[in-house]
Amino acid sequence: MTQEISNFGDHAKVTMQSRVDDVAGTSMAGYYHVVCRDKDGNIKWEEKFPNLVVAVGKQLMLDTLLRGSTYSVIGPYLGLISNSFTASASDTMASHTWTEFTNYSGGVRPSITFGSPTSADPSVITSSAVSYSISGAGGTVAGAFVCSVTSGTSGILFSVANFESPGDRIVVSGDTLNVTYTFSLDAA
Repeated sequence: MTQEISNFGDHAKVTMQSRVDDVAGTSMAGYYHVVCRDKDGNIKWEEKFPNLVVAVGKQLMLDTLLRGSTYSVIGPYLGLISNSFTASASDTMASHTWTEFTNYSGGVRPSITFGSPTSADPSVITSSAVSYSISGAGGTVAGAFVCSVTSGTSGILFSVANFESPGDRIVVSGDTLNVTYTFSLDAA
């Protein structure tokens, strides 16, 4: 008689891998585009320059979009800057190194109207042109900013930018500045 011996058993091996370097991210970028026309409508100069979204501007985005804080849209408004400066992430409306340019008709910062953002990647939103009719003695324009108030320093600064080379530009009474602001979010 033959005897058969069988050996049965289960074996399992589990592995798990994670790629922490493959995390989806987002990058944001914005820029201002300024066209200066003389009293006859001829282009005197044109400048396109990147911005810095400051810390309080980023906090505002997170508070309103992700945290869902109560927030009434006030503005946004576009201001001009009259001196060269170095933008800092810690800039606020109450604390910064630039001086506002105010030699234009109307006396308050104009509001910005944005179109719908694109659905592509990156998603881009662009404002309609904000027009400034230069008055008085004119002066020097060196950059632009977006904030939440029409005047003063009590609101929230969103972004700020200084002209790139050749830098500051001279404007005179009768000139018109048309400024647009474009902002994009890119799934990096």
